[in-house]
Amino acid sequence: MEAMDELRCRVALEDGTLVHGRSFGSTECKDVTGEVVFNTAMCGYQEALTDPSYAGQILVMTAPEIGNYGVNDDDDESTKPQVAGFIVKELSRVVSNYRSSSDLGSWLAKYGVLAMDGVDTRALVRRIRKKGALKGIISTNNSVTDDELVQMSIRSTSMAGLDLATGVSCTSHETWEGGLGDWNTHTSVVSTPWKVVALNCGVKDSIYKHLTSVGCKIISLPNTSTKEEILAHAPDGLFISNGPGDPAAVATTIELLREIAGSIPTFGICLGHQMLALALGAKTWKLKFGHRGANHPVEDLETGKVEITSQNHGFCVDEDSLLAVNCTVTHRHLNDATVAGFKHDSKPIMGIQFHPEASPGPHDSAYLFRRFVAMMQSHSLPVSQ
Repeated sequence: MEAMDELRCRVALEDGTLVHGRSFGSTECKDVTGEVVFNTAMCGYQEALTDPSYAGQILVMTAPEIGNYGVNDDDDESTKPQVAGFIVKELSRVVSNYRSSSDLGSWLAKYGVLAMDGVDTRALVRRIRKKGALKGIISTNNSVTDDELVQMSIRSTSMAGLDLATGVSCTSHETWEGGLGDWNTHTSVVSTPWKVVALNCGVKDSIYKHLTSVGCKIISLPNTSTKEEILAHAPDGLFISNGPGDPAAVATTIELLREIAGSIPTFGICLGHQMLALALGAKTWKLKFGHRGANHPVEDLETGKVEITSQNHGFCVDEDSLLAVNCTVTHRHLNDATVAGFKHDSKPIMGIQFHPEASPGPHDSAYLFRRFVAMMQSHSLPVSQ
């Protein structure tokens, strides 16, 4: 009986929902709070777990079995798992892939991530879809009652108004080396790289790999950097990365972008896209349960082509306010018609809400990195190495 108690795990939502399951990952007796969200991708759990955009969230995967190909040393999007907690229907007890270096449970335990399986994730996701993303708590602490867990989830911090980007940014100037290697589908080769300052708000490694593969030399700076610190590098372009939390709460970065965006060619992805819009005077709003998955259809309004995209965000840009500040919508989400991309009408600024570095299409959106290079090429000359 004691062995069974050690495996007990519960998740409680702020609406009173309580779900029991089995714990895996961290063996500590503890409680972890976060916004409970779901991802509809059938695979890619390692990339999702290490994506800093999931900081502060308890991630539910909708695929029925997770962990069957283990984890490896190449697919991380950052140095460690970033989620607050992890929930799946069934953890695969068998790991089978030639690239695997560890099973999922052992890997999560190494980093102290609390996870649970044995959960009817379909029922849990239906609850979130109906009521919206909910605050929650995942716990292996058997001394806490069910009612106490629900109250703890109610008292936990809301995602709205929360700056999480600064907490997952780099702390100092970093350079990035290494592209996509054998996975590179970009054909353009430049003898002299384009120097790009990247504001790290919780960047995925794959984004830097793509930028490097299209001829960019990356200088990664904290999202709290100043205009003077950026311009000291004499960049050809400015990139603002993805990241977690409420974009409107990252006040320092938004103020910086008001000063500098468009003075050099500027490109933002996901959170970066949202903060660029806010800096220009547009507004953002919180989606009911967000867009998280690998099969979201987006139309490029300039070409009419439909791309299958990977997405991971809980906020989006308000279209009317965007149009009012001299911007044009370039991409639209076909499921709910929300803004998926924009450009400024007179300044070299573009933003994309989805993740062109991911590969569900598999290469539908990779052209956006080349479009950024073309924007730099039309506004400046490459600097020497």
